[in-house]
Amino acid sequence: MFCFETVYGYKVLKSDMLNEITAFFTTREGFDFSLLKPKRIITPVQTHSDNVEFVDDRIDYPETDGLILKNHGDLVYLRFADCTPLIFYDKKQNIAAVSHAGWRGTVGKIGVKTVLKMNSDPKDITALIGPAISQCCYEVSEDVKELLLKTVKNTENLYTGRNVDLKRINARQLEEIGVVNIDICPYCTSCNNNLFYSYRKENGTTLRHYAAVFI
Repeated sequence: MFCFETVYGYKVLKSDMLNEITAFFTTREGFDFSLLKPKRIITPVQTHSDNVEFVDDRIDYPETDGLILKNHGDLVYLRFADCTPLIFYDKKQNIAAVSHAGWRGTVGKIGVKTVLKMNSDPKDITALIGPAISQCCYEVSEDVKELLLKTVKNTENLYTGRNVDLKRINARQLEEIGVVNIDICPYCTSCNNNLFYSYRKENGTTLRHYAAVFI
């Protein structure tokens, strides 16, 4: 279950399914990550790809929409404004990841690719699917809808007309490879624009909220 908490004076959204590490989604208030005192703060250059990388000694990660964190002491965050944020934690390996799943990343199954690249047993994974535009507000073309629905075997309850549920499509993709511990955030970024940024609702805003992990 997701709930809001105040961390260092900032309102953030967390899941009670993942308490072993620091993992949260920011709101429009933002967050000063330096307050957590990480060794490094790392964010990639997101391009709506399905490219996933391990965090290593580099600082720059061009054309990367998923980062896997093994280095304890580093903090990773990605930026969002309607696209689906995915946070993963493998309790046995003690590694985490953050991925950015817009419709293109969802078509590319970036969540599945992240879990596979983590070399994790899906049953050891906790997956958090954060605040994103929901089915109520996400109408797409028939072509995009078809591409999205082709990524899963079972399309039940994933669409109504041309409105699709990106959060549940990502969850279904993960379920179909054996991930069982999945928490899906109920908040729609468009409906709850007072809490989160929405690219659609705000006519192409360049402002973003974040998904962050810190081991």
